[in-house]
Amino acid sequence: MEKKKDILIDVDEVIVFSGFVEAVNDFMGTNYVIDDFTEYYIDEAAIPKEKMDDFNKFLDGRNLYEYAEILPDAIESIKELNEEYNTYFLTSCVNEANLDGCGRVFMDKYNFLRKNFPFINPKQFIFTGSKGLFKAYAKIDNLLENFNSEEEVEVKILFPSYHNKDITDKELKEKGVIRAGYEWRTGWKEVKKLLLS
Repeated sequence: MEKKKDILIDVDEVIVFSGFVEAVNDFMGTNYVIDDFTEYYIDEAAIPKEKMDDFNKFLDGRNLYEYAEILPDAIESIKELNEEYNTYFLTSCVNEANLDGCGRVFMDKYNFLRKNFPFINPKQFIFTGSKGLFKAYAKIDNLLENFNSEEEVEVKILFPSYHNKDITDKELKEKGVIRAGYEWRTGWKEVKKLLLS
């Protein structure tokens, strides 16, 4: 039997919107939706600088994954991919603006993954701030900066998200990355076309 190849899947903005927009709305009294944003850092776009410290304190006791929105087809698609590949979640929980609160975010994300993806062994959850250190057959991420041309990954897939629609084909080509469409609502259908035989 041929050995399964490894794939690395990012978590935030790839399988789930973590409830960050809901936190911003609760804090600001607004009613934003994810598609209102074009920048990755929603808090920087929505919250005035003078309120940022208060917002970080507001986040301290909040489990963002309690309000999470799992992206369409994510669970079913990852289940299918897991039949053909060794599937690893490769994710970061480090917020430079609130390093003291990161441990709780790791726990909340771990518990979210355990609950919603029970078919993935928790030994295959990788929490890191250095995604370029890991080699695999394929890697799926929503941030172009998380790919580099030297990393040992054969297939690099940019998952479509609210903040990466304007990345040019030239930028993708320079990093050897292919795009799984432009729409997060259908991104998992596109990923399956690229990775399932």
